[in-house]
Amino acid sequence: MTISVLLADDEGMIRAGVRAILATDPGIEVVAEAADGRAAVDLVRAHRPRVALLDIRMPRLDGLAAAAEIRRLVPGTAVAMLTTFGDDDHVVRALGDGATGFLLKAGDPRELLAGVRAVADGGAYLSPPVARRVIELGGSRMARGPAARDRLAGLTDRERDVLALVGAGLSNAAIARRLHLVEGTVKGYLSSVFTRLGVRNRVQAAILAYEAGLVDADD
Repeated sequence: MTISVLLADDEGMIRAGVRAILATDPGIEVVAEAADGRAAVDLVRAHRPRVALLDIRMPRLDGLAAAAEIRRLVPGTAVAMLTTFGDDDHVVRALGDGATGFLLKAGDPRELLAGVRAVADGGAYLSPPVARRVIELGGSRMARGPAARDRLAGLTDRERDVLALVGAGLSNAAIARRLHLVEGTVKGYLSSVFTRLGVRNRVQAAILAYEAGLVDADD
């Protein structure tokens, strides 16, 4: 099934570049573009794309507010944020607001394609440099690692396996295939993991997996 995408960025050159990268994958189609957050919300409501790819800094309504509205009004559309290293505070704020992908505008084009596919499939995707930066914002990985590992101590081996694959960006269906489980069982493990770790969503779980060393943020 073709992955339909809404692309929102106030810079036309950025939109053109991202659109060109997405066009290299025959399974991805940009169905609408917006130059501000309000238009992005309206177009998502009209087109119901599988993925909304949003710049963080946009006029009328910024990407974070647009993401929150999209997740409230069109929960079937996954949201991925386009970020720069200057958006540190915004990335941290967005972790709890429903976005499941964080991609660098100047990153590897393969990461953009992988990220769109991951969030479209129900997974979470952090561009490795973004993952490293988020961890650095909260203190070094070395410093936070012991605390993160302590939080994971109560997980079963299977729950740790599931968490590691969430950190790697896999969807529930992909995790089920990898671990030879049914998808409903994976959902049950995830519900338990989120409760035990006190996280609200897949991105927060992925960050914790990075901090605990279950996923290599340098890959």
